[in-house]
Amino acid sequence: MAFLTIERDGCILTVTMNQPETRNALTGNTAVSEFVQLCDEVRKDTRIKVLILTGAGPIFSSGGNVKDMQRFFDEALTPDLIREEYRNGIQRIPNALYELDVPVICAVNGPAIGAGLDLTCMCDIRIASENATFAENFVRVGIVPGDGGAWLLPRAVGMAKASEMAFTGEAIDAREALACGLVSRVVTADELLPTAKALAQKIAANPGAVMRMTKRLLREGQNSSLASLLELSAGYQAIAHKTADHREAVMAFVEKRKPNFA
Repeated sequence: MAFLTIERDGCILTVTMNQPETRNALTGNTAVSEFVQLCDEVRKDTRIKVLILTGAGPIFSSGGNVKDMQRFFDEALTPDLIREEYRNGIQRIPNALYELDVPVICAVNGPAIGAGLDLTCMCDIRIASENATFAENFVRVGIVPGDGGAWLLPRAVGMAKASEMAFTGEAIDAREALACGLVSRVVTADELLPTAKALAQKIAANPGAVMRMTKRLLREGQNSSLASLLELSAGYQAIAHKTADHREAVMAFVEKRKPNFA
């Protein structure tokens, strides 16, 4: 059974983690390879403008499959082998999803735990159901964030809040997630997907190529100097000025009409 189900509505993809029987766990199944394949296909398909990510059932994602972790007790699995398993396993998700140029909206339908929380932080915009909770709880099962959470979470909520969450392993509810900036909206369960889709439509109304460049600038801006980002922005802007979408936008403004983007 596939881990991800994909629904396409024009230029918008709605991707659902669909293994509620495992609490949408990200390990011990095909989740990693499916996420990597999805991101590769989205990157190549320039018609796709927005991706919505959510979970089936009452839980968004429980992260790593704790029962599956018992196999690490085997003496044959040395630290070197486990390290390589992480590099070639779950760490491929942030390398693919966080670096995806298409805007990603995360519709968090329920608890996002451990790697499930970190998965939300790989997305650009997070909308939470009132049923959502968030826990960076690796320490409670005697492990560290192995999927990039120590890099992702502080960028979402700041170092102090990320440290509190990582050191205690305690969950926060949707309202606290809104207060600390982890999510931008909290809605009822019934409103979650309609809200995410309405936001996706607003984003998709804009030129796709420029949207991808804009996201790349936002990503690069988190780690580069202002001088480096200005240089990259100048190059991207030179490309943008020569696009048909820019020409259409300018002419629509001059002619006082709504632009018609490809």
